[in-house]
Amino acid sequence: PAPNSQEEWFNFFFGDPSQVPDNSPEFSTGSGVLISKEGIILTNHHVIEGADKIEVALGDGRKTIATLIGSDPDTDIAVLKIDLPNLPEPIVLGNLNAVRVGDVVLAIGNPFGVGQTVTSGIVSALGRNHLGINTFENFIQTDAAINPGNSGGPLVDATGSVIGVNSAIASLGFSASSQTGSIGLGFAIPINQARKTAEQLITNGKATYPV
Repeated sequence: PAPNSQEEWFNFFFGDPSQVPDNSPEFSTGSGVLISKEGIILTNHHVIEGADKIEVALGDGRKTIATLIGSDPDTDIAVLKIDLPNLPEPIVLGNLNAVRVGDVVLAIGNPFGVGQTVTSGIVSALGRNHLGINTFENFIQTDAAINPGNSGGPLVDATGSVIGVNSAIASLGFSASSQTGSIGLGFAIPINQARKTAEQLITNGKATYPV
């Protein structure tokens, strides 16, 4: 319909002044896990994608700017590096081959930015694929609560070893950045796959796959 008032005609041709794009910085949160004494951190590609600056906050309250070592959208894995003294002991990386459906697991992360949080559940399924989330999919499915902000955090077994990298949840649809809460359908990238990609990113700055 044609504009009715002088103000509406002005907005029709020149745009609504109230809709001027906001150029203030945008922020988002995610999680990660320290995997080496040299300050190497494992997280998701989608957590840091498009970031101009990546700030890491440790559990002891210290904060520092991280360097992006490499990132791979096909597996949704990214590797960061921080330089701080007296870093916490790095976490132990486990092995997917020892994981069974029904195993107890813990999901650790920073859901909705509230702070470090641990939720518990079980391995609901292994080898989930064709979900349309990543190019290469072999997800661990878990009912441990995973919410926005958990992405990049570790899924650990009963011994405290990392078996997966929390990556996505199912809500109304599959989305790694959904703003709805957990409904007991969470997905983690198996640590074997994450480790292989991380090693390539550290060595070459990129990941390659057989054709």
